[in-house]
Amino acid sequence: MSTRIHDFAAVGVGPFNLGLACLSEPIAELDGIFLDQKPEFDWHSGMLLEDAELQTPFMSDLVTLADPTSPYSFLNYLKETGRLYPFYIRERFYPLRAEYNDYCRWAAAKLGERVRFGQRVERVEYDDEQGVYLLHSTDTATGESGLFRARRLVLGTGTPPYVPDACRDLPGDAVHSGDYLFAKEGLQGKRGVTVVGSGQSAAEIFHDLLQDVDTHGYELNWVTRSPRFFPLEYSKLTLEMTSPEYADHFFSLPGTSRDRLVASQKNLYKGIDTDVINAIYDLLYAKSRRGPLPVRLMTNTEVIGATRDETTSGYRLELRNSDQERDFALDTQGLVLATGYRYRAPAFLGSISDRLAWEGEDRFRVRRDYRIDRAAHDANGHGGVGVPAPAGAVFVQNAELHTHGFVSPDLGMGAYRNSYILRALLGREPYAVERSIAFQEFGVPVEAELEASER
Repeated sequence: MSTRIHDFAAVGVGPFNLGLACLSEPIAELDGIFLDQKPEFDWHSGMLLEDAELQTPFMSDLVTLADPTSPYSFLNYLKETGRLYPFYIRERFYPLRAEYNDYCRWAAAKLGERVRFGQRVERVEYDDEQGVYLLHSTDTATGESGLFRARRLVLGTGTPPYVPDACRDLPGDAVHSGDYLFAKEGLQGKRGVTVVGSGQSAAEIFHDLLQDVDTHGYELNWVTRSPRFFPLEYSKLTLEMTSPEYADHFFSLPGTSRDRLVASQKNLYKGIDTDVINAIYDLLYAKSRRGPLPVRLMTNTEVIGATRDETTSGYRLELRNSDQERDFALDTQGLVLATGYRYRAPAFLGSISDRLAWEGEDRFRVRRDYRIDRAAHDANGHGGVGVPAPAGAVFVQNAELHTHGFVSPDLGMGAYRNSYILRALLGREPYAVERSIAFQEFGVPVEAELEASER
């Protein structure tokens, strides 16, 4: 068993930690190992609909916004695979989602042994004497045990599917949107299908099923508790909120203000692409030409209960219209829960949980430089140039919605966050970390604060 001690170990290889792998690869003095339990890179494969696009431009790839010259860029992927000119002629800023997944697989393959798939981390311990984390793993193909040693950790284990209490632990074949494509054939063989949810995934699934609603002859329902089908807000001044200045502003706010803002900003990162909304309407219009469609779209409607009906092999949904404050029921054979994802701290942290800073029982206390170890919060400052993060430091990727705001899951901010983490790991900036890019101001102007302090 290897006794090699890595500078850091990253657990979970989604787009964010894969981007960290790409950006850290050319840095000679930084030795990182990346571990993931999946057999290969796989990013929401159950939602890789053929024509579905990312909601962020191709420049929000793994590296470009930190290093436009990186060989791991999306444009270089297109060049090496002979698709650069077709992408150019297509004249779309937004890659296909399946294409982005292929790009990430390409990047992971180029990284070689730095990225180890098929390694499930079972538990993590800390060796005080050596100042290293011990990552106990299992090879998912062979069952063999492994041990990796690293001075620091970067957690990028992602956000698992979320199912609301009303639908949790339902028997039968109800499916979360993350597994939609694997269940699609079975769903289309049912008498009726209901999609529950309000975001992009719900819209894409509804649109996909709507295309064949007359061919297969099923009823199709879309139920959302939102008052309308909110479009993703994508105006340019709104996009400035995905900026270092807004991250700083949001981080500086009291916890109650942060939580209130996160709740009110869902249409900034969970809304539906306008093109998809329009495509749904156009398809409804075209298909309704010959008569009424067996289709219902229900807003202001919350699922308050769900039971399995073994007689019909379907489900009875107990629903409430929030406008009218009236309850009613809907019977459906197929059920797709496009109810999103929520962060959950991985179980393997159990033995080092006392080394981590927590807000309550289930949220990390995240520092501005994305550190969550208690030692970081006991120290002064928020990290930066000069002193590398000490042994024992722990960083997170996409677990800081409550401290850094809605930009946390945004692919476009991945390279920025990784530049920040690399700066903390090294004590220097291998990639320039932007500090000011927005035209607007998000807080009280500095000069106004100075004037107030002089009164």
